[in-house]
Amino acid sequence: MASTDLYEEDPRNATVHVWMNGHLVPRAQAMVSVLDSGFLRGDGVWEGLAVHHGRVPFLDAHLDRLFENARALDLDLGIDRAGIRVAIDATLLANGMMDGAHIRLMFTRGLRSTPIRITPVASGGATQIVLAEFKQPASSIYAKGITLATVHVRCGRPDVQDPAWNVHSQMGSVVASIAADKVGADEGLMLDPHGFVASCNSTHFFVVRRGELWTSSGRYCRRGVTRGVVLEIAGLAGIRTRQTDFSLTQVYGADEAFCTGTYPGILPVRSIDGRDYSLPGPITTRLRELFADRIEAECSG
Repeated sequence: MASTDLYEEDPRNATVHVWMNGHLVPRAQAMVSVLDSGFLRGDGVWEGLAVHHGRVPFLDAHLDRLFENARALDLDLGIDRAGIRVAIDATLLANGMMDGAHIRLMFTRGLRSTPIRITPVASGGATQIVLAEFKQPASSIYAKGITLATVHVRCGRPDVQDPAWNVHSQMGSVVASIAADKVGADEGLMLDPHGFVASCNSTHFFVVRRGELWTSSGRYCRRGVTRGVVLEIAGLAGIRTRQTDFSLTQVYGADEAFCTGTYPGILPVRSIDGRDYSLPGPITTRLRELFADRIEAECSG
């Protein structure tokens, strides 16, 4: 299997420094308590960021989502946007990172007094982490593409656990990933509560039908930053886009398919439930070129 998270090990990661609660510490010492809210209850928010030319593309959009989710969960991050930017810059500088790196921002509600207390009362403020790694997708996954399998786990309604949240509690996605792995697929294709295609377990999903670019309505998936950029650049390139409900029948009848995410960018799909797709597809190839140009423009100067 290729997996959307496939990467080559980099020995430099053993000695990177992690920004944690205002201090840079060696990775081996960057630890949280067993009473941390994120460890005990998945009570925290996160963002994944790419690094290009020492900068983070689309950082404003990522921070918009981070602070919106934190506000919805009544989670005080204990730091403002400017402070997060300073923490990111300090982390990249300390580790000498310019390209081929990935960042995970993580904020939890902090320490609890006991593991069984239900109310979200924590002492000492939020746990704040900027974890940067030398990490980039293996080039082989773009040449070979990935395989998807439809899984039994559904993307939920917002009154159960809002799928728009980027939260530490991701058991639904974990179970979907396990289900895909059990049948030899790289990622699980997840449906919404009504049986329409929603998302993959860690990426967003697109198909190309008769020259049109289709993706889900967005009601049952995370508000993907890369997803939004792809829709934007497709529209600017004159490619008609649809955010709509569609079924597996329409997926199986598509000409191309691909996934998007901050870490892999645009990732071609070669098969879904045993149905093969053209690889590389012309629309997918064109969008990958446009996306690369957009990243370059975002991080230039």
